Amino acid sequence: MEPAPVEEDSRTPGGQAIQTTTALHGDGTVIAQSRHMAADFLTRVQADHGLPVSQRAMDLTQLVVSELVTNARKYAPGPVLLDLRIAGDVVEVAVWDSDPVLPIARAADAGRVGQHGLEIVMAVCQGFEAQREPVGKRITARIALADDPGGAVFGRCPL
Repeated sequence: MEPAPVEEDSRTPGGQAIQTTTALHGDGTVIAQSRHMAADFLTRVQADHGLPVSQRAMDLTQLVVSELVTNARKYAPGPVLLDLRIAGDVVEVAVWDSDPVLPIARAADAGRVGQHGLEIVMAVCQGFEAQREPVGKRITARIALADDPGGAVFGRCPL
């Protein structure tokens, strides 16, 4: 089943958000589709609104989308919503799912096979938030649109 746009709000960047929300349902192909949607969204942000989006931001956004959507598909029954929003100089990636259990970042363990997704997300973002909703939860990660002028390779996400 194809992702279905729920809402699209492409206002000008004069202090107002540029946003798209998509319902994801179907099989595991929605993970790859969500990465493509994120890349398309950031490409439109550049082309239509003239906002600078670094290649690093493009790559990290796709990585974060992939990790968060994968977790939602793996651990929560039912639909998943992907919300992409430009807020100032960051892109906010928010994923909603129906499971109210908040994720917990595990201690780093190079010997552990798998379950590193949340660690990865937190390592590359500038901000991270997990909150319960009236139904389910919403996970939000914020990624800088421009490369860090100090040359940092990873974000500064508070743990």
